[in-house]
Amino acid sequence: MPATSQPAAAQLAAVQPVVLVPVGVDEDALDACLAALEASTPAGTRVWLADDAQAGPRAGAIIEGWLARTRLQAAHTRRVRSIGEAAHLDEALCACGDADVAILAADARPTPGWLQQLIACLAHDPTIATATPWSNAGEAAAWPRIGEIVALDEEPSRLARACAQLPATHPDLPAAVGHAVLVRGTARKRAGGLDAASFHSWYAALTDFSLRLSGLGWRNVLCEKAFVLRDDEGHSSNGDMDRLSVRWPGWHARLAQCLMDDPLRGLRTQLGDTLAGLDSGSPQADLFRFPS
Repeated sequence: MPATSQPAAAQLAAVQPVVLVPVGVDEDALDACLAALEASTPAGTRVWLADDAQAGPRAGAIIEGWLARTRLQAAHTRRVRSIGEAAHLDEALCACGDADVAILAADARPTPGWLQQLIACLAHDPTIATATPWSNAGEAAAWPRIGEIVALDEEPSRLARACAQLPATHPDLPAAVGHAVLVRGTARKRAGGLDAASFHSWYAALTDFSLRLSGLGWRNVLCEKAFVLRDDEGHSSNGDMDRLSVRWPGWHARLAQCLMDDPLRGLRTQLGDTLAGLDSGSPQADLFRFPS
């Protein structure tokens, strides 16, 4: 990344969101997530590893070692007793106040430039409340095929380079997706945050949150210029989808229609063509090199 002047660096720091990683039980996935986060995120970015009493001793050791060597501005908290996924996330989001928050699943692996692209997406349109990047396990935001989990052997840097070349159109999604999402802090406060009293899982609470945002005139969009890898999709807890159907009776039909129509088909094809056209070198490597 080219050198940045001190005033510009200070301005960038002022708009940097908090990256919130809700720590899970899969130690290997967490280790890979933290390694990718370190490699793909600018130095000094605020990162919060929030543990709802989920991580075991090995995960604790992974976190401790990562905190000792990271160049990110990172912190770790752990609850004594679990309060549930949605409640824990809502508690953490409330603690962030008006700040924008990028929630990154603990089993996800961001590619270079992911956070800067999400920030630029929110800045592009003040009505955007949530920005979701592409993912190989991203449901409506999935690539190469909508609604499918596809193992990818592409280099993260190549995926990032291809995404960066797409036009910034920021199409609407039915709802934000939980592999990674940047949430505008002011929109979250206006919508009242997550409904942790009704939903236990982040999967269902995020869908409900997205639909409430839409009802208030905000947008949930795809950030087509960013990609975050994941091996599996998020999952709902028992009863969550029933409660979601009662509150939003048209939701499942709307999602099914989106999966059948695939309104992002052209953009998916464009990303595939761009990726195929990249050479094996990295003429834009400086775009994804972060200062130590």
